[in-house]
Amino acid sequence: MTAAGETAATPTGRRARAALGPLLAATARTLRRAPLAVGAVLGLLTAACSRLLSGGPADPWLSLTLLRVAAVCLGLGLAFLLDDPARRTTETVPTGRALRACLRAALIAPLTALWWAAALLLTPADARPPLAETTLEAVTLATLALALAAVAVRRSAEPEPGRAAAVGVLSLTVLAALLPDRWGLFVAQGSPHWAAAHDRWAALLAVTVAVWALSIPEPLHRGRLRPRPSGA
Repeated sequence: MTAAGETAATPTGRRARAALGPLLAATARTLRRAPLAVGAVLGLLTAACSRLLSGGPADPWLSLTLLRVAAVCLGLGLAFLLDDPARRTTETVPTGRALRACLRAALIAPLTALWWAAALLLTPADARPPLAETTLEAVTLATLALALAAVAVRRSAEPEPGRAAAVGVLSLTVLAALLPDRWGLFVAQGSPHWAAAHDRWAALLAVTVAVWALSIPEPLHRGRLRPRPSGA
């Protein structure tokens, strides 16, 4: 790159960084904090129950089950992340829907990571399930919630798709829990199907990330093209 090109690029980069701060602050103000807070608190309380309900030596099955329920609680809260009562007035702003959605996800991602670390610490160490596999489950449930919310936003003009996305998360979780271990996701630790189940979790994570990426941009055409009159 020439010196002139570097000089031209530097002010542009500075302007972009200067604009990012106010944009993040404005995005943070529009987040629906109540559903996120309720989901996070319920999840932590659920994870903490593994210490209270064991009664003696910690039960690995109970700890894993409660961690999974905690992850579902967080997913239900994250389903409301894209709720924006002012969506109809922000569709014409310079920042596109994809950027606004990614900013919301970026704001909540560090807090979500801290929340999961706290949930793991609340689980008795001697009954804590494998970290990598349970984290994969939690991340997949979180991205499932975001993907369902993104699909709801793209497929309708609903400014607050969180309720529909939360119903979808809960329904899919119940259906997955009813599947037999041979094809299921929520298998018991030590099951011969444990590794295969987490291969399915990884595949589901890839699908949900792809659905999120494809759903957050605005549609190129907001309505159907009508055929022109034959005499035109």
